Amino acid sequence: MRDVSEAANGNGAGEARMDGGELRRSAAGRDGVPAAGQGGVPEEVTALRVLVVDDQAMVREGIVLLLGLLPGIEVVGSAGDGEEAVALVAAHAPDVVLMDLRMPRCDGVEATRRIRTGHPATHVVVLTTYADDDWLFRALRAGARGYLTKDADGTQILRAVRDVVSGQAGLSPAVQRRLLEQVTAPAPEIPASGELPDGLTPREAEVLVLIAEGMPNAEISQTLRIGPATVKTHINNLFAKTGVRDRAQAVRYAYRQGLAQPPRTGGPGADVT
Repeated sequence: MRDVSEAANGNGAGEARMDGGELRRSAAGRDGVPAAGQGGVPEEVTALRVLVVDDQAMVREGIVLLLGLLPGIEVVGSAGDGEEAVALVAAHAPDVVLMDLRMPRCDGVEATRRIRTGHPATHVVVLTTYADDDWLFRALRAGARGYLTKDADGTQILRAVRDVVSGQAGLSPAVQRRLLEQVTAPAPEIPASGELPDGLTPREAEVLVLIAEGMPNAEISQTLRIGPATVKTHINNLFAKTGVRDRAQAVRYAYRQGLAQPPRTGGPGADVT
């Protein structure tokens, strides 16, 4: 790992590599900062107050150094976990929090929820190594309005910060594509509610179909856009109504009732509730 202090040198060549990804400065402009009017940076810049949250000290310091090179950004503090982040937001009222996700004591999702509830004028942009759906949708549901991975460069971070302050979503192109895929994904086909066996509700039948397709609870939650606890409630209810004891039996039940079609070869993997 290269010394993150290189991000502050004056030759424009430094980069900070951190937590499985890297934050790169734009090559345009003096000291690696995009010049006015270049790289999506407007000529007139209004300073925005930013708080940096990351549990790894070297990563956190590297992000702070990078932000110090960007026009129109004032770093008002940094925090090592979600608890500290919530306290610093109360103390400094930043415009934007750049939030990591996996942290001790209080993770980024819970910290985002608390910040958005208690300090709605402060916006949250997730800046993390993790781009998997579970963390993405949990963070957005908690109130984050931006989501970047740590391969973002300075111009992308600056644009995301400005976007969320102006009421837009500060999402990377990859995250935007993933959200579009989720919105446009076809819902599982189930019979009309009057034809469902054993008193299953349409939502319970949807969950059953997705179990038969081999989806774990987290993926069912994302597909149906419901919380993990709600998924478990539906599973417990449909187990009770159908008399099945585990997911394997639930899959066989779905096949027998014509709610799902068995694959030609193999079968869906079992997952614990």
